[in-house]
Amino acid sequence: MKRFDLVIFDWDGTLVDSAAHIVQSIQAASIDAGLPPPSDHDARHIIGLGLLDAMTYLFPSLPRERYGLITERYKYHYVKGESVVVLFDGVAEGLAALQRQGHTLAVATGKSRVGLERALDTTGLRTLFEATRCGDEGFTKPHPGMLEYLLGHLDVPRDRAVMVGDTTHDIEMANNAGVSSIAVTYGAHEPEKLGTARPHVTVDSPEELWVWLRQNA
Repeated sequence: MKRFDLVIFDWDGTLVDSAAHIVQSIQAASIDAGLPPPSDHDARHIIGLGLLDAMTYLFPSLPRERYGLITERYKYHYVKGESVVVLFDGVAEGLAALQRQGHTLAVATGKSRVGLERALDTTGLRTLFEATRCGDEGFTKPHPGMLEYLLGHLDVPRDRAVMVGDTTHDIEMANNAGVSSIAVTYGAHEPEKLGTARPHVTVDSPEELWVWLRQNA
């Protein structure tokens, strides 16, 4: 008997190995804008956040009229080197197995709609997801809006859904929505930081994630 009807995944750092490329793209964009590049730690922290929250965290004294330049340069560097972004081991097979078991699959990501659509096509995962919600379509993490939209759109009670993510923003969003959560430690945020958000389950590798979901979801 299934414990969860709906399994919702973050994208970057959870399904695809993109955290390092995102960090490098943020740092390159900062240099292009004449700003000191953030540390790897600070750049990793903002992965999954909305633009305003990310810019406020990284560049608290930067005028908002300059956010657009950094955003455009980030997009340039990310797309230019996007070929290095690949699925973590077992993702395609794991998602397909969950779907065969009768689970509904969805995505809640801080990526833009344009970015996610491109990623769904390049990875070949589009047909596995019933619904997706992006960072430029409403409230951003850790606000529960993304999950509330998916729960309503798919008509799934919150106690029958679980969120899988690699950042405290994902876990806090799940907590705020009253949804169970699984933290993966192989993405953007280190295990100690993830632990502060109090996920229901923590796994340390892609293999462990798919085993847990297959046996417990």
